[in-house]
Amino acid sequence: MKNLFLIIFLIISNFSFGQELQMEDDQNTFFLAETYYRQGEYEKATQIYKKLYDKSNFNTTYLTRLISCYQETDKFSIAENLLKERIEKNPSQTFLYVYLGYNFEKQQRNELAKTNYEKAINSLNENASYAGIIGRLFKNYNLLNYAILAYEKAMETNENSDYNFQIAQIYGEQGEYKQMFESYINLVDKNESYLNLVQRFASKYITDDPESDTNILFRKTLLRKAASNPKNEWNILLSWLFAQQKDYGKALIQEKALFQRNSGDLEEIYDLGKIAFQNKDYQAAKDCFIFIDEKSALKEEKIDANLYLAKIAVTTKNPETESLFKNLFTQFGKNPQTIELQVEYADFLTFTKNEPLQASSVLEEALTFAQSKFDEGRIKLKLGEVLVFRGLFNKALIYFSQIQTQLKGSEIAQQARFKVAQTSYFKGDFEWAKAQLKVLKGSTTQLIANDAVDLFLRITDNEPVDSIPSGLKQLAKAELFAYQNKNEDALEELSKLLSSKEILPNGLVPGEVIYDDVLFLQAKLYIKQEKFLEAIISLEKIIAADNQGFLTDDVYYLIAETYNENLNDFEKAKEYYQKIIFEHPSSIYLVDARKKYRKLRGDTI
Repeated sequence: MKNLFLIIFLIISNFSFGQELQMEDDQNTFFLAETYYRQGEYEKATQIYKKLYDKSNFNTTYLTRLISCYQETDKFSIAENLLKERIEKNPSQTFLYVYLGYNFEKQQRNELAKTNYEKAINSLNENASYAGIIGRLFKNYNLLNYAILAYEKAMETNENSDYNFQIAQIYGEQGEYKQMFESYINLVDKNESYLNLVQRFASKYITDDPESDTNILFRKTLLRKAASNPKNEWNILLSWLFAQQKDYGKALIQEKALFQRNSGDLEEIYDLGKIAFQNKDYQAAKDCFIFIDEKSALKEEKIDANLYLAKIAVTTKNPETESLFKNLFTQFGKNPQTIELQVEYADFLTFTKNEPLQASSVLEEALTFAQSKFDEGRIKLKLGEVLVFRGLFNKALIYFSQIQTQLKGSEIAQQARFKVAQTSYFKGDFEWAKAQLKVLKGSTTQLIANDAVDLFLRITDNEPVDSIPSGLKQLAKAELFAYQNKNEDALEELSKLLSSKEILPNGLVPGEVIYDDVLFLQAKLYIKQEKFLEAIISLEKIIAADNQGFLTDDVYYLIAETYNENLNDFEKAKEYYQKIIFEHPSSIYLVDARKKYRKLRGDTI
């Protein structure tokens, strides 16, 4: 009996091994055929595909390639006979009519092609399960209208089938965006679980320009659907659309409607407020966080919302900011839950009120509430910044280094490394700064990576060569003064740099990178001092020296903003917004420039 089992085992093993060898051999053979096919050697490919198809005539890949080879070599009758023979043997495989129809179309026999295409589509009345393969074949042959007909026929025949997604993709390829969006929305209407998928695919056509044709079509399609069949999903999609367009106020209206209807989670409104804040739409952000503060019953949510309300107050220079912080500490206390609020208060004391000693005391107290390494890291990071503000570089570097050691690999550690680089730059230790920045250029946090690249380029583009002064030390010193709110000292340093030949043997040369950097910093400092015309003059000098420099779109935008926001010279503002629109279409300022230009022109936004 044991011998019998052994014999059976060996037979099965040998058979399985033989099958594996055969499969591997077929894969190698198919790869060789594919190589010939892609190289246009169709005769050689035909011989191999025919052998593969004869062994596995159920394999549609072999069939497709074999027919294609026959067609490429004008052997249409052989392809026709093969397909008709296959249809006769397997009449239920009605997708074969698509192959046959296309074979006739290749010969310009359009009526016969049409007849066979219609046979394939009409067969779905009896067997809708073939809709997927029939529609896909039509699409592969670029017969997109027939593919749509096949999918629609299948949905008519079987109400449980849903090919709206495939139909929407085809409409997109055809540029029929109205029908595409309707199909996507019908998909969500049938099954809400497709919402995220629809957002992902619709985002290929939605831009951040609210006046683009596709944005308008998507908005109108959603509004029509919402009017005829109200659903949460339409509000979600409208909110998403408005957020893509940076119309955060309009997005909030949709989110409020959802909240009022469901009285549920405030997380979406919180996220919207953060995005609005990051994009400097402070009014929309403020409205989001006030709504959360009013509606939430959770202390944690109220603290988070008020943290952002405090940030907005600081950023917008609200004269009541100091009172706001004190009221928040009265309401929520100083404790582990309000550590971020305490850190924000220290930042305000240092960089807005020039009270770094009081800020240090606030942070030292906050350290006593830290309950994790991350809490401690956030506090020490701000302590280091305050110490740099006070000119205590070495002590600041100790804090930054501690964070890197204790929270290795975290975002806070990357921020600390950037602060080490920035502090080293302020000190004039450019080699050590570059070493830190090289590591950070590949940071997973985009903002840190961008800042690192900017500072790295500023150093490498301007550092001294062969011990000849380049002005980089003076620029770094001016930037430190600006960091410390010593704006007059910073401007004096920049003025020396621009005019003195004692510092630089040849002075600064218009058009050089450092010349642009110096003038750009000078302009920003003038704006801080509300010397707007002086700022404009500095910026125009950059353009006069080189109107194709890497700072050009930054300069145009800052000039436009200064004329628009500070000087109320709207014609001049339009002129510079236009320069970005027409001369710098890839600028990060393009969308804002277009919006503001249209608003100044009197368009309805």
